[in-house]
Amino acid sequence: MKHALTLFLSSALLSAAIAEPNGNAQVTLTGELKQWHKVTLTLDGPFAAENDDKPNPFTDFAFNVTFTHESGSPKYTVPGYFAADGNAGNTSAESGTKWRAHLSPDRTGAWNYTVSFTQGKHAALDAGGQALKPFDGLTGKFNIAASDKTGCDFRGKGRLQYVGKHHLQFAGSKQYFLKAGPDAPETLLGYADFDNTIVGKPDKVPLKTWAPHVQDWKAGDPTWKNGKGKGLIGALNYLAAKGVNAFSFLTYNAGGDGDNVWPFVERNDKFHYDCAKLDQWGIVFDHATTLGLYLHFKLQENESDDNRGGMNRKERSIPESLDGGKLGIERKLYCRELIARFGHALALNWNIGEENTQSTEEVGDMVKFLHDTDPYQHHIVLHTFPPEQEKVYRPLLGDKSLLTGVSLQTSWKQSHQRTLQWLRESETAGRRWVVTHDEQNPASLGVPPDPGYKGHFGIAEERDTKGPKGEGFTASNAYTLHDVRKLCLWGNLMAGGAGVEYYFGYKLPENDLNCEDFRSRDKSWDYCRIALTFFRDEKIPIAEMKNADALIGNAKDDNDKFCLAKAGELYLVYLPNGGSTDLDLSAAKGTFTVQWFNPREGGKLVNGSVQSVTGGMIAALGNAPADATEDWLAVIRR
Repeated sequence: MKHALTLFLSSALLSAAIAEPNGNAQVTLTGELKQWHKVTLTLDGPFAAENDDKPNPFTDFAFNVTFTHESGSPKYTVPGYFAADGNAGNTSAESGTKWRAHLSPDRTGAWNYTVSFTQGKHAALDAGGQALKPFDGLTGKFNIAASDKTGCDFRGKGRLQYVGKHHLQFAGSKQYFLKAGPDAPETLLGYADFDNTIVGKPDKVPLKTWAPHVQDWKAGDPTWKNGKGKGLIGALNYLAAKGVNAFSFLTYNAGGDGDNVWPFVERNDKFHYDCAKLDQWGIVFDHATTLGLYLHFKLQENESDDNRGGMNRKERSIPESLDGGKLGIERKLYCRELIARFGHALALNWNIGEENTQSTEEVGDMVKFLHDTDPYQHHIVLHTFPPEQEKVYRPLLGDKSLLTGVSLQTSWKQSHQRTLQWLRESETAGRRWVVTHDEQNPASLGVPPDPGYKGHFGIAEERDTKGPKGEGFTASNAYTLHDVRKLCLWGNLMAGGAGVEYYFGYKLPENDLNCEDFRSRDKSWDYCRIALTFFRDEKIPIAEMKNADALIGNAKDDNDKFCLAKAGELYLVYLPNGGSTDLDLSAAKGTFTVQWFNPREGGKLVNGSVQSVTGGMIAALGNAPADATEDWLAVIRR
């Protein structure tokens, strides 16, 4: 009887849905009509529902909007998406007549738009279908004023772009970008306040409340559904207040460690997307842009990217993988939907996958689809296991793909060496990569919490597997946040890298799966802020500098000392353990000032025992002003 009733109700609902009228083809523009701000075009279009199949609103309607500046350039064809009633984040609506596309306009002045709306089997993915009137061909015009944003808000700086260098550049301010922030938790979006977010592993990975950060939410900040979202919005507020500028998250982890994040209406339904949930994600991501927080989209994780140790396709196929790892309908739709909803964000990267093990061909196909579909051609990176880097990264060097960088996983002690390797190899191959260090091994530990946090000593210790039953610890394997600051953060930056994200392991408090309190690494964020502030305030020309460890007697590029140089003009010399060093200025001319920066406390540059050196010789830099055994950065300027 229950099943009969369900069938009756389903048929009744289907009949009601069929009877719903289409929209009136009216177009509205909302948002602040200013340069770099989010401008939303909403079309009152054909009625649809999330679960429809004939036609499917996500695959069988191709809604695209071409935005063109009055001068003719730039011109963007922006993929649009089905938005239910246009307010699903608050109403949880599953059906409606609203269709949306977002623009973040580069230029002030008049912009024109032209709507393309076609219908046909998989029209959204294969550029096919028949024109759907009266929606197809609609046109209009609007004006864009100058942005009024300043400070960290990305809307005052412009879109972050790959410009063929080892650092991304803001299109507006022309500043180059260094990042620092958390790489954990990967389950950041496994949040109880998001619609239809279901716990997959309740004993191991409960849904997050972000309760420790509710205190950081401020009046006037966004929420949804009468006050939901304060914890996660507060967490982003905290990160921005600490002075870091990036965070990361998985957008799909079905079958993975967390098994609680997906954009679909149901875990295994890859053809129907949850309008309410994605609207709510968008509220969070848009708030991040206003705070100056870079969005690191990790599109899949190893557990769901179809890797099974190199076995053949049939043996290694898993239900959660998208098209078995290939670029098929599922994967195309997934990428298109994320681009359509979130590609307007000014600072982001598309990470092909965490610990990715797709084949070179599969990666190349996915990278090309992202590049060709994203109207803004955001930065695209790849992350893989440390032992797999040679196998995975090397075939993608040069013009073999459109990849623009790599997200490194390696030991915190090898940050400098691995960053240098891929910077140099990518440059030699003819397409410079942006290289960041985003996951610090050992995988079980990562970056430890602050000393005293929840009673923790702040020491990460690897088990000595050679000891009795493997339960012993050795002092040589123990490390702290200070070691991470010296060799991971500054190791990457002094190699010429573009920054770090900090991974929290899976054994320490507030780890990669259960973290809800970013204050667990409060002191580490201080050290990140100090480094970012130095490069910004001292106007260090990072895009014009290269690693030059050999100039300070470190031809092996080991962790003894680091040098980053703009030859003949500026040299940065980082001493992880203090002391002093010589700098080879034989090829330089003129007189250079020598000052010191404190990476632990920040502040202004200070004088040491030597205030100036002369080019044309090997110069002794002298000693920092105090704490000679601590890390210091020497700044040598002509």
